[in-house]
Amino acid sequence: MATEQPSVLETRREQVFPTLPAEDIERLRRFGEQRHYPAGTQVTKAGSISPGMVVVVSGALDVTQNDALGHREHIVTHGPGSFSAELSLLSGTPSLVSSVAKTDVEAIVIPPDRLRKLLVEEAELGERIMRAMILRRVGLLETGHSGPIILGEPGDSDVLRLGSFLDRNGHPHQILDPATDEDARTLVQQLDISESDLPVVICPNGRWARNPTENELATCLGLVRPIDPNKCYDVAIVGAGPAGLAAAVYAASEGLEVIVLECRAFGGQAGASARIENYLGFPTGITGLALMARAYNQAQKFGAQFSIPDEAVRLHDADGAFVIETADGDRARTRSVVIATGALYRRLTLAHTEQYEGSHVHYWASALEAKLCAGEEVALVGAGNSAGQAAVFLSRRAAKVWLLMRGKDLRRTMSEYLVERISAQPNIEVLAETEMSEFVGTDGNLERVRWKHKPSGTETERPIRHVFLFCGADPNTEWLKPSGIVVDGRGFIKTGMDLGKDHPPLHTSKKGVFAIGDVRAGSVKRVAAGVGEGAQVVAALHAYLGEMQTSA
Repeated sequence: MATEQPSVLETRREQVFPTLPAEDIERLRRFGEQRHYPAGTQVTKAGSISPGMVVVVSGALDVTQNDALGHREHIVTHGPGSFSAELSLLSGTPSLVSSVAKTDVEAIVIPPDRLRKLLVEEAELGERIMRAMILRRVGLLETGHSGPIILGEPGDSDVLRLGSFLDRNGHPHQILDPATDEDARTLVQQLDISESDLPVVICPNGRWARNPTENELATCLGLVRPIDPNKCYDVAIVGAGPAGLAAAVYAASEGLEVIVLECRAFGGQAGASARIENYLGFPTGITGLALMARAYNQAQKFGAQFSIPDEAVRLHDADGAFVIETADGDRARTRSVVIATGALYRRLTLAHTEQYEGSHVHYWASALEAKLCAGEEVALVGAGNSAGQAAVFLSRRAAKVWLLMRGKDLRRTMSEYLVERISAQPNIEVLAETEMSEFVGTDGNLERVRWKHKPSGTETERPIRHVFLFCGADPNTEWLKPSGIVVDGRGFIKTGMDLGKDHPPLHTSKKGVFAIGDVRAGSVKRVAAGVGEGAQVVAALHAYLGEMQTSA
């Protein structure tokens, strides 16, 4: 029987909860102010905005994680030289933990804006603090005893939708089934919730919502704030995939005022990759979520502002600047725009596909989906690197993975290392020149699937309840149609020489608007290529903004 892996809160405790020497405490004083907390004072509260990083000079500060059921778990007691801080400080979102002065406490409190300044100006000290904050978030994700609670059946499509949204945004949470969990059942009775109301999300601040949208859930958790319509940013980046995150890191680190709009979660399709092994500098590989989370935290460290989820629906000119309108009614005013919206997952044209999406038909393969199909056969459609990574990942939990591809040779579309790994897995079978032909089920529950071998016409039926689709993507540019930005016949944005011999690289047909990453016509659809374009576009931004200033 497998034993539960210990949390980083235990295995890397010295890095998670370092004690700073007296000389470091003195260096921190210029970034904060001295405060006194009498014994019993609540310094931070889960679900509320924290006053900042609390550096204990004398006394003791108890830190706990609390869930919406009222359970409280002690994490650590900070003594002199220790500090209370977590990644929510950088994002300006509510705290995930609570802290109370165990004794009289003298502390230095560093507010979020000064904390970012500290992380940049004090490189070595800032590195230790940043590492501790990241590891603390990892620990909270591992223990799963903080953040919101989702009440509902784990296989329900809306439970999966909400859980996936929180997973992709690196936010701790729990999923409890009232049918099997006594605490969840008691809570359902106390709130007078019927089975038809499920799923219900209970937020740490005490608020709860019946089957919320991702935007409603983010609002309940305090993850999104209204955009100031009177502020004019230097650049608005639409899309937080590898290209958008790279642009945010480089632009913010060079002093530009940056806002990033993203409709779902940071990382884009790369963030859903089970493992990326061909990215420079990671010889043992790294999960897409871990890589993208590092970039997300890095951009926030330099001061980039994120609005997630916040979907851009219109771009237009206004008084010498640009305005981006969002689905929530926000308006972001900016001097320049970088479009990094990537692509949208391509759906199968089979009948009844929509009724199975979310619960039985999936467009990414995370631990959440892998748990659902443990010990079962699954079908995976696709032949690119994302499909290969997903197939290998799922093979660890599934009894059998059937990989369906339209082409004849996997090597034509997939990296060699993935082809070799798939060949080495005894429970992965590749079916060339094969297409999915039918989903069979009742009452929204998938029971069987059929596929067809094109050359022979032979159809096969298998008792499969979960299908994973990695069959390509289309550019996410529909929202740009009214803006007049030129796209090619497939909808990808034209830039550079595609618009004329002397047209600058990465510039779209509208001056001041740039396109990078997968959404750009002619781009190389790889994580590293997107990151490279994200870095490259910042030079073009500086040139354009400098030209604007000179003209003014």
